[in-house]
Amino acid sequence: MHATRKLNPAQSRTAKGATATGLLTVGWFLLQSLLPVSVAIAQERNPEELTYGQFLEKIEQGQVEQVDLDQTRGIASVRLAGQPEDEPPQKVTLFAGERNPELIRLLRDNDVDVEIADAGGNGALAWLATNSLLALILVFGLLMILRRSASGAGNAMNFGRSRARFQMEAKTGVVFDDVAGIEEAKEELQEVVSFLKNPEKFTAIGARIPKGVLLIGQPGTGKTLLAKAIAGEAAVPFFSISGSEFVEMFVGVGASRVRDLFRKAKENAPCIVFIDEIDAVGRQRGTGIGGGNDEREQTLNQLLTEMDGFEGNSGIIVIAATNRVDVLDMALLRPGRFDRQIVVDLPTYRGRLAILEVHARNKKIDPEVSLEAVARRTPGFSGAELANLLNEAAILTARRRKETVTMVDIEDAIDRVTIGLSLTPLLDSSRKRMTAYHEIGHALVGTLLQHADSVNKVTIIPRSGGVEGFTQFLPSEDVIDSGLYTRNWLIDRITVALGGLAAEAEVYGEDETTTGAGSDIKQVTSLARQMVTLFGMSDLGPLALESSDNQVFLGRNLMPRSEYSEALATQIDGQVREIAKQSFDRAREVLRNNRPLMDRLVDMLLEQETMDGDQFRQLVAEYTPLPEKTLVQSNT
Repeated sequence: MHATRKLNPAQSRTAKGATATGLLTVGWFLLQSLLPVSVAIAQERNPEELTYGQFLEKIEQGQVEQVDLDQTRGIASVRLAGQPEDEPPQKVTLFAGERNPELIRLLRDNDVDVEIADAGGNGALAWLATNSLLALILVFGLLMILRRSASGAGNAMNFGRSRARFQMEAKTGVVFDDVAGIEEAKEELQEVVSFLKNPEKFTAIGARIPKGVLLIGQPGTGKTLLAKAIAGEAAVPFFSISGSEFVEMFVGVGASRVRDLFRKAKENAPCIVFIDEIDAVGRQRGTGIGGGNDEREQTLNQLLTEMDGFEGNSGIIVIAATNRVDVLDMALLRPGRFDRQIVVDLPTYRGRLAILEVHARNKKIDPEVSLEAVARRTPGFSGAELANLLNEAAILTARRRKETVTMVDIEDAIDRVTIGLSLTPLLDSSRKRMTAYHEIGHALVGTLLQHADSVNKVTIIPRSGGVEGFTQFLPSEDVIDSGLYTRNWLIDRITVALGGLAAEAEVYGEDETTTGAGSDIKQVTSLARQMVTLFGMSDLGPLALESSDNQVFLGRNLMPRSEYSEALATQIDGQVREIAKQSFDRAREVLRNNRPLMDRLVDMLLEQETMDGDQFRQLVAEYTPLPEKTLVQSNT
């Protein structure tokens, strides 16, 4: 087994610097040693030149008049007797770097005029130039290495500093007038802004500034938009940061960033600190998957201390947003840290209408478009979904080359964001007819049951994602806003969900049913199990046998604990099966008693491919009286 030693970043940079310095030094010495060799190789002899032997013979024969010796280059310029003046002297290659004393003696003995070039100065200059260039290269390399090391050290010094965006007066372009549909939350936050602008109004009667405000709500309900509105209205220094920017892989960095953030905030108090997605750093402490996260827990401990510790943070209001309040540490939620917890719910009818009016300001909407009708058709939509809805409608309008957004564009946009993009309609075939029976089964059962939601649209036009058709219901506003569901409503909803499978079984037989009801069956199983284990709506009595929150995360148990015995689990399974079976039999009975009506509705749907709710109810009313719905849709 081999042990591996890991270097930290500083050691790694030092090692790289030493390696680079060593390579430069070795290159210097190699260049010094190879320079004479390269010069000698570069000196190629011209075939017309005299050889050294021929040169000696001519000297002894007295044919040489003058010789100029360049001992540095190893070349002798020879002028022979009788050679014309305009003819250049002949060259003789000597041994480079040698003084050649025998040659000089031989030349003088034969009365040859000899001139020896002073190579000392040129050689010294060449040596100095070569070595100076190498020295400059070496110094430049060392300076680059030191600069990178200094830069790395600077980054290491800044590693623990806060990454919060700071603005003396945040110009977000969003004010409270741009926020609609969440009036209660907006009113409470307006009080916070008023406290920052006019604290004397509250301190005069002994009120103290809230230390923290926690915004809780589902994704898209407008938590971050509210924070932008606060920044635009407050006219005080504003710090904004995400919870994930505190946590790093190195222990202690997050806590250092928290300290640095609050130090800067105290210097600019009164101010607002906005922490988005605080659940990334504020999760419950304790054991969980793989044990506790020391870095995250240290960061959370430092945040708790800064918000309400030994030293106060007067003048700093911390506003945080999360959609996972169930995972936050209890110490973070107590008064003194987050004094207010504002729930940002899904908008009601009036809220949706106000949101639609805000987002319709910058769009060319046809005067015939009724935003009230759009608000009624979109129960359960969040503010972000409503903004996306109008944007999709505008995109469809531009694609269709129209001048204004019409109601048809908005309806198509609703279908697109809820169901999917429409595809090419199916050709006339048995598959298309079976799809029509399936969707008519849902719609007809829902129309004839007293407690079911009203049908809004039935279509057999395929959608992206494998949807060959769908039946759209319009939930009651009272049910959506209150969140309270009766047993009759739940049973009818299960029965409607099984209406498609019941229609296939009645028309084609149980052996010919398809997998198209797979998602319906999943919905039925989940809803029936909740009725038995959470709502106490079964023969087992009013017992909560399971928890609605069994998600695993750090700070909770790895495996959810079973709260009932195996014998009771068998009874629960039996109750779930009984609810599903009774609802399925009930749906088949409704369709069997209205088979002629179902066949006519299928023929109409095959011809039109899409039917709206009013047309569907008119056709049903021709055959059988419609039940009076107990849950009437509310317009308020």
